[in-house]
Amino acid sequence: MSKSRGKAAGMPIINERAGGIDIGSRFHVVAVAPDLCDEPVQTFEAFTADLERMADWLVAVGVRTVAMESTGVYWVAAYEVLEGRGIDVVLANARESRAVPGRKSDVNDAQWLQRLQACGLLRASFRPGRDVAALRSYLRLRERHLDYAAAHIQHMQKALTFMNLQLHHVVADVTGATGMRIIRAIIEGQRDPEVLAGMRDERCKSSEQTIRSALVGNYQPEHVFALAQAVALYDFYQLRVEECDVQRQAARLAAVGSSRRTLGRRATESPPS
Repeated sequence: MSKSRGKAAGMPIINERAGGIDIGSRFHVVAVAPDLCDEPVQTFEAFTADLERMADWLVAVGVRTVAMESTGVYWVAAYEVLEGRGIDVVLANARESRAVPGRKSDVNDAQWLQRLQACGLLRASFRPGRDVAALRSYLRLRERHLDYAAAHIQHMQKALTFMNLQLHHVVADVTGATGMRIIRAIIEGQRDPEVLAGMRDERCKSSEQTIRSALVGNYQPEHVFALAQAVALYDFYQLRVEECDVQRQAARLAAVGSSRRTLGRRATESPPS
């Protein structure tokens, strides 16, 4: 066994087959132990074909675990490609890796990560399983669509205010049954406050007379147009939310099934008490 395999900067080696990756937006710098190959530091572009080539190289030199920092979202594709090849990927916190003393000035980030991982000094950040990660992505996307929809609710209220329609003062929520029924009728050309007030839902706390008084307005075409645009965009994001709900339910079922399979394997593998 060579000296480089037994020590790294005076520290004992725990993971002999460790690698380190300096993640970038356009390319990644990868380092392995110097005794594993003639060129222990190599650079790969961020294209998928290059990520596959990077994974092939790491597997070929016998790397079993790789450390990388969670730089933006650029690490995700590399993480998933390496994980798919059976390599144990440690997603390290950048503050922790930079807090370890003893780094030399001629050592790049990838080499430093490789040394720290070889010596077992990096703690992996939590990364859920594939099914749970997919479920979390759908939930985050759904939340983002709801945020966008909320902005267009404000646009609806602004257009109503320009027309001096006090609908948001007499109904609890303009996107509720009463509010949207009246707003859609206004967009379609209805202007009679008596007719609009008659669209009140029976659960609405305001009386029909109160609503009728709030719907005597100044219907300028540009404000009606703005209202129609806001409603169309609100409806668009509501449809996206519904699509996310379908995918979320499927992902949730997959995650539950995966958890049950994992628990089942653990139960069969554990020795009888």
